[in-house]
Parts: sequence; structure tokens; C-alpha cells
Amino acid sequence: MNDLSAFPITRKWPAKHPERIQLYSLPTPNGVKVSVMLEETGLPYEPHLVRFDTNDQTSPEFLSLNPNGKIPAIIDPQGPGGKPLALFESGAILIYLADKSGKFMPRDEARRYETIQWLMFQMGGIGPMFGQLGFFNKFAGKDYEDKRPRDRYVAEARRLLGVLDGRLADHEWTMGDEYTIADMATLPWVRNLVGFYEAGELVGFADFVHVKRALGAFVARPAVVRALDIPSRG
Repeated sequence: MNDLSAFPITRKWPAKHPERIQLYSLPTPNGVKVSVMLEETGLPYEPHLVRFDTNDQTSPEFLSLNPNGKIPAIIDPQGPGGKPLALFESGAILIYLADKSGKFMPRDEARRYETIQWLMFQMGGIGPMFGQLGFFNKFAGKDYEDKRPRDRYVAEARRLLGVLDGRLADHEWTMGDEYTIADMATLPWVRNLVGFYEAGELVGFADFVHVKRALGAFVARPAVVRALDIPSRG
């Protein structure tokens, strides 16, 4: 029997299946990344919804697992050496789950680092910049009369989409024929940009035909279809 009682987060979100990976998340782009990976690998897991509307992410229990107060976070009861492992930051979780499952990360050492390179491209560029554009296009920032901040992020989003489009022009996926964690990290953000953030026309998404093609292939995957509502908002 796996004992997770040492983790205060389990008091707020009790584990019904403590032998499984515990996922604390919300189906935002960063949350969806990890849900997709878990669905794709088939690793047993138990999802817990972290509600932003009730500020669950700032609760002492959640902060005990991730002091940065962001989703997703996990506890793997069967971590390295058979000991429980807690992790936050979606990129770190994707790398860990790839290593644990032996899937969606190239075995060749050079290609492994190339995959991590494209993962970092998403973590450092696409995620933060698309998120800022979402703020200025859909949320409170849309009411600012000065459109220069919005336009700055429109230009940067287009630049980043151009980099990705160039990569995908002669690659089926980011790493060629091999679907990897780099795709799982990047494409939920692209989907969010043109969908939830309603910025497709603003950034001229139709210009990026190779990104559009990859996004269509991604959202058609059965594991992705399932993962888009995990954890369910209920």
C-alpha cells in the first residue's frame, strides 16, 4: 500500500488510488500537456481538479507541493528508487514521464537533447508570449486604449509561429517522423491561441500552413481528445 500521507496536498485532494500517479491540474495549455502525456503513455494516474475560480492554487495544501502556485504538479508514488517523487513545472514533468515510460523521447542522445531544445523553445517563448497576447486580446488588457503592448505580442507570436512553421515545413512533427513531448508541449498552446484566446485572425494564423497541419493531426489523436478535458471541470 502506497502511503502519501506525508504530502499535505493529499488532505485537500485525497487519493482514492494512492498507487497511481497523482495529477493536480486544470485543462489549460500547461495542464493539457501533462494530461496528454499520461493518456499517450498509458501510465496509471488519478487526476485532481485545481480550481482557479476558488483560488485552489494559492491554498497552503497546493503550495506545499508547488510553492510557485502554478499547475500542473504531480506526485509519483513509485518514483526513482521506489520512493515517492513530487514534481512541478510542466516541462520537467514531461521529461520525467518520458524517461519513466520510455516513450515520446528519442533514445539517441543527440536527438534527445534536440527534443529538449524544442521543449525549451515552448517553455521560454511560445507559452509566455502567447499568454501575454491572450491577456491583451481577450482579458483585462483588451480594454487598454494604447494598443502598442498588444501589438508587441502579436508581432512576437507571429515570429514564433514562423520559427515553428519553418521547422514543420519538412518535418511531420517537430522531431521529424517521431511524435514527442516537444509536440505535446507546443501544440496545446497553438490551439489555445487560435481558440480560447481568439487571436487566430489577429496573428494571421492562416499564413502558417505547416503549423495548422500539425495542429490538426495533434487534435485528431484519440489520447489528445481524451486529455483536453482532464481533469474534468465537472
